[in-house]
Amino acid sequence: MTVTVAYATRERQYLWSVELPPGATVADALAAARRAAQQAAVHLGHELWDAGPVGVFGEPRARSARCEDGDRIELYRPLRADPRARRRERVRRERRTPGG
Repeated sequence: MTVTVAYATRERQYLWSVELPPGATVADALAAARRAAQQAAVHLGHELWDAGPVGVFGEPRARSARCEDGDRIELYRPLRADPRARRRERVRRERRTPGG
């Protein structure tokens, strides 16, 4: 089966198409994509490959979950700040600003 492993930064999207045997897991797909990335001299950091959050088509998944043919496995980069906390701070600033 063939799956795609995806990782995106603000500047660029990386896609690795990997061939896997039936019954392969998300962890197997990540290992295959990591080898492909290293061959292409793309270094994302071991913590992302080893422990970063992952999902399939935008749905969070465990690394032990089985893959299906055609899956898009996504590596998620860590958030710089909690979006809820950022929104609360923005609202506080707007309330302090005259006319805002």
